[in-house]
Amino acid sequence: MKPLQGKVAVVAGATRGAGRGIAAMLGEAGATVYVTGRTTRERKSDMNRTETIEETAELVTAKGGVGIPVRVDHSVEAEVKALFERVGREQDGRLDILINDIWGCDPLNVWGQTFWEHSLADGLLTQQRAVHTHMITSYYGAPLMIARRQGLIIEITDGTDYAYRGNLYYSLAKISVIHLAEAMAAELKEHGVTALALTPGFLRSEAMLDHFGVTEANWRDGAKKDPHFIASETPYFVGRAAAALAADPNVSEKAGKALSSWDLSREYGFMDIDGSSPHWGDYFQKHVLKEQ
Repeated sequence: MKPLQGKVAVVAGATRGAGRGIAAMLGEAGATVYVTGRTTRERKSDMNRTETIEETAELVTAKGGVGIPVRVDHSVEAEVKALFERVGREQDGRLDILINDIWGCDPLNVWGQTFWEHSLADGLLTQQRAVHTHMITSYYGAPLMIARRQGLIIEITDGTDYAYRGNLYYSLAKISVIHLAEAMAAELKEHGVTALALTPGFLRSEAMLDHFGVTEANWRDGAKKDPHFIASETPYFVGRAAAALAADPNVSEKAGKALSSWDLSREYGFMDIDGSSPHWGDYFQKHVLKEQ
């Protein structure tokens, strides 16, 4: 039996990147995964990317799980409410895993601009898309878990601390969801539900591959533009971290913490899908901090 066989998950924001990798690896572990996002084969979001929720759901199924695509704009409360009503109806009230990875802010964040130079409208929209959506999603998802006194909510973020991340609006969004996990953990503890935050390292997402003009087959060539790219990881690495957490019977001991894909890989003994064992934490200490 696969470790997550019979488990039901919602991966909110699973069209691409970490969300897609997490959905796929939950499928690899045997879960039924509701894959949500705004981009479908019939309708693109304003991200104007080609990846779709249907592709992700098919990947979940191909890996051994059951993928169910559902178009949801997580900033629209009625759509989120309807999503969890559907999950409850179709799965007899069961929800074991909720992943909050809603983002959609790449076009909104301009690096190298101070907060007073940056578009205020885009900065505020970043908070709506990357923080408010997580709050709305957990608001409607948590009661399904509370009713059964079990469940795991994972907030996907960038980094494990509260340090500045190079752009005020980006920093605020990523730090906010770390605290969301910490605060939710405190309020959910007596109900048997665990909440925590999880970060990937330098993520080799579809958008990042495009940014460097490479593919997964020749991704190392991207290090010619940014030498730190050599320490990157596929979205499946953080996916295996999420799957390992979901399968851990003692995961409640990690409630409220901000965890990393690289440290969890050593704890749980998993590798990236290409057989590598990237450790962004070690690399960052040895190479990135020296430049600062």
